[in-house]
Amino acid sequence: MIIDGVCVCVCVRAQASLSMAPVNIFKHGADEEKAETARLSSFIGAIAIGDLVKSTLGPKGMDKILLGGGREASVTVTNDGATILKAIGVDNPAAKVLVDMSKVQDDEVGDGTTSVTVLAAELLREAELLIARKIHPQTIVAGWRKATQTAREALRANAIDHSNDQERFQQDLLNIARTTLSSKLLTHHKDHFSRLAVDAVMRLRGSGNLEAIHVIKKLGGSLTDSYLDEGFLLDKKIGVNQPKRLENANILIANTAMDTDKIKIFGSRVRVDSTAKVAEIELAEKEKMKEKVERIMKHGINCFINRQLIYNYPEQLFAQAGVMAIEHADFAGVERLALVTGGEITSTFDHPELVKLGHCKLIEEVMIGEDTLIHFSGVAMGEACTVVLRGATQQILDEAERSLHDALCVLAQTVKEPRTVYGGGCSEMLMAKAVSDLANRTPGKEAVAMESFAKALRMLPTIIADNAGYDSADLVAQLRAAHQDNKSSFGLDMSRGAVGDMASLGVTESFQVKRQVLLSASEAAEMILRVDNIIKAAPR
Repeated sequence: MIIDGVCVCVCVRAQASLSMAPVNIFKHGADEEKAETARLSSFIGAIAIGDLVKSTLGPKGMDKILLGGGREASVTVTNDGATILKAIGVDNPAAKVLVDMSKVQDDEVGDGTTSVTVLAAELLREAELLIARKIHPQTIVAGWRKATQTAREALRANAIDHSNDQERFQQDLLNIARTTLSSKLLTHHKDHFSRLAVDAVMRLRGSGNLEAIHVIKKLGGSLTDSYLDEGFLLDKKIGVNQPKRLENANILIANTAMDTDKIKIFGSRVRVDSTAKVAEIELAEKEKMKEKVERIMKHGINCFINRQLIYNYPEQLFAQAGVMAIEHADFAGVERLALVTGGEITSTFDHPELVKLGHCKLIEEVMIGEDTLIHFSGVAMGEACTVVLRGATQQILDEAERSLHDALCVLAQTVKEPRTVYGGGCSEMLMAKAVSDLANRTPGKEAVAMESFAKALRMLPTIIADNAGYDSADLVAQLRAAHQDNKSSFGLDMSRGAVGDMASLGVTESFQVKRQVLLSASEAAEMILRVDNIIKAAPR
């Protein structure tokens, strides 16, 4: 028995030692981060992304220079959160989540890309402190969900809708455009560009189809020389010996090869016993091209626009027939041209009755700076227009285009969802107050998570004030006191460095943008907080 007992004892120890032995179930080269290490890695990556872009937040935010790699290193000067995050390569998985969230914000509503990243990073900064106090991530998540719901309801309750009053709604749109452009390169010319953006969006008549607004960048002049053209501009030239002005145009838009005056079978060899035979081949090619041009002419057109090149011989045939031929229009230009003229892009010409032609009242050449462009006016899609941007350098033009794109996206969203809220940190303080009130009424550890959510919301006006060089602690304390006193339209007036009434200052933002910032940031932060393991696949 003693021997048996000893044997049993040995077996137990063997099993115990076997269960304690570390077992690697992953392939060679795979890596795993567990529990606290994984969570800390996620927090550090996400907070680093927030710190990277937070200095660009607000009307006094700073710009970043992005230097591209490769031989021709491109230089981009911007303070657009989505552009900065798209350009940087990140390796941290949590940081990638925030980068993707910023892209979604840009695609969804066009603005608030920096705000959403900074809010998510601040939430995770608060979560890190709560985890250190031994509060479980699921408790934090539960508190945050209730806080998000309360903040959303507070935002909805304070949203203003002037869609029934056309004049006040137009003023709201101008204020939103000014507020959006205040934090961009165009801030010094925001009145000019906000009017330009509102005029362009109002032409859409509520459709929200931004494809109808074409933006052309031309070097030279100053930003204030930019203007809105009621028509469509194509940055191409009309062919040689062809009419430079055309009224009541019937346009065939094509994507077809117009260069078959050469043998295109690569690697082929043609053996001939005399130069006369070469001339016969060339003549056959010419006849083939002439036949194709005749098929195109049967459509009853006086303007032919092709995405590909038009070689000399077909161009000469078009000129003889008095048809305007435009070659090598880029694909985006052709797609937009088809949209605004009401035509379709075609590649075959055997059935003219099935082809939908584009129409416009006048095509003519115009000069912008030193460049010649083709102007289409009286197009079938009446809302189509072109914004011509002028500027001293390519970097200024690129940033002006990004800024204007943000304003156009926000305005198009506001036309669909006309509710507005006040900016300047007013909405964030309003939501923070509602969440703090909820935390005061909630028992248990969830209240601590709610209070941390409110603190993260209050960090946005703090960062806006810090970026302007003002005393953020004093300003945010004044703003908090104003909101406790039920002055719910008060925010930060960054031109004076004081607390002011956003309603009288006209600092207005889109309700849709603010709601998307709140929901996206809380969802992304919650997703990162729930992670307790990071497994990296083995390299292939």
